[in-house]
Formats: sequence, structure tokens, C-alpha cells
Amino acid sequence: MKKFVYFAFNGELMCFMHVMLNALDMTEKGMQAKIIMEGESVKLMEELENSGNPIYKKAKENNLFEGICKACSAKLGVLEYNQTVGIPLLGEMSGHPPISKYIEQGYSIITI
Repeated sequence: MKKFVYFAFNGELMCFMHVMLNALDMTEKGMQAKIIMEGESVKLMEELENSGNPIYKKAKENNLFEGICKACSAKLGVLEYNQTVGIPLLGEMSGHPPISKYIEQGYSIITI
């Protein structure tokens, strides 16, 4: 099985929508896809949670979200909110999720 993990750094909602669409598409085609929110993207959680967006809802229901960067959430002032959304906070590498962990598990890395 092909395995991919998206490290989404971009905080633009339109860009992040494409991350979710592609992860859903990969999953529907029998691939494994995960999403990790890093950098500016961590600020999107409140907007996504409150939007009723069906793509976000489907991605969350399909457990595509591996996690949210703990350090970036703290630095950008959204840590408290992001702790409430039911997606794990990741921070094994000085507060950030390490890409190397996923490479070691056989994932191809996609950064956006």
C-alpha cells in the first residue's frame, strides 16, 4: 500500500482545502494518507471547526488528521483552542512533529 503524509505549513484556507481533497482522494483509491498541520496552518482549526465545511468534516471523520504542531500552536496563540478539537498535538522534535519518523515508517512526504 502506498503511504503519504502531508505536512501542511500554509495557512491559506484555499490551499489547505486541496490538502484535504487530495488526502480524501488517496484514501478512496486505497492509499494511506495522513495530514499534519504545521506552521501557519495551525491557525485554521477554529475556522474549520466552526465552518460546517463538509470536506473538513469528512476528513476528520476518516481520521486523516495525524496531528497539529504543538510548538506552532503555542507560538501563534492557538494552543488552548487546538487542544479542544480532538486531534492530537504533536511535538516530539523540540515541540514539532518530526518528518523523519514518517520516513522511517515508509511514508512519502508531501509539504505544502
